[in-house]
Amino acid sequence: MCVIAFAYKTPGLGQLVLVANRDEYYARPTAPLDWWQEHDDTLGGRDLQAGGGWLMVDGRGRFAALTNFREGYGKSGARSRGELVQRFVTGNDDPFAFTDWLKANVDQYAPFNLLFGATDDLFHFHSRGSRIARVTPGIHTLSNATLDTPWFKSERLAGHLRGLRRPPGEDEAFGWLADATQAGPGQLPNTGVGLALEKTLSPIFIQGRDYGTRASMLLTVSARGDISLSELTWGLAGREAGRRRYTIRPGQVQHPAQR
Repeated sequence: MCVIAFAYKTPGLGQLVLVANRDEYYARPTAPLDWWQEHDDTLGGRDLQAGGGWLMVDGRGRFAALTNFREGYGKSGARSRGELVQRFVTGNDDPFAFTDWLKANVDQYAPFNLLFGATDDLFHFHSRGSRIARVTPGIHTLSNATLDTPWFKSERLAGHLRGLRRPPGEDEAFGWLADATQAGPGQLPNTGVGLALEKTLSPIFIQGRDYGTRASMLLTVSARGDISLSELTWGLAGREAGRRRYTIRPGQVQHPAQR
């Protein structure tokens, strides 16, 4: 995942409204949003190369989403960061026990941010320094720095959530996530990848030659805990490749309504 904005326990929006884009190399094989066969109450897309996920939720309300931390042209870790999302959502550790495990194993992974917990009790873990913080109610962002770093793309996406008094519809949210507006020179971060690449990576929706936005997601959790997760997948040249929508109600997994 490369950009996330979410409204957490804010008036009129229930427990959580989260919008996110996953950016990845076009050549990396990926399965779209679906139930995981070996965990039939678990929803998420799947990285078919390493087997992990980037955003997942299950019928118990366990949730996790991952972004990379960008600092130059970093090396890959010994293990795939996507397995962290799968490990938490399909496991039974509480956030504090899971954090202890993360701290003991963090050197196995390239730098990352992990947003995780129950949908009504979220935490953020930043691998640089192994820091954990409980997320406070409000509007938050997460891209390739750390929680609430005011990057151009993050603030532009969060701006749509500020002042919202109802959860957005799919078309509305996916419209926000398809915004390819690039940052101006004075709005670019310096993450060590050079000015040209910083500019290419600066929009909410990325369209590079070999790398770009592969999926857009809308997650809503109502005040009573009903979970709705929608995904729009993207092909080359920003072409829409399909949509899926799924619902989970507390104590009852529902089969997906797909489009």
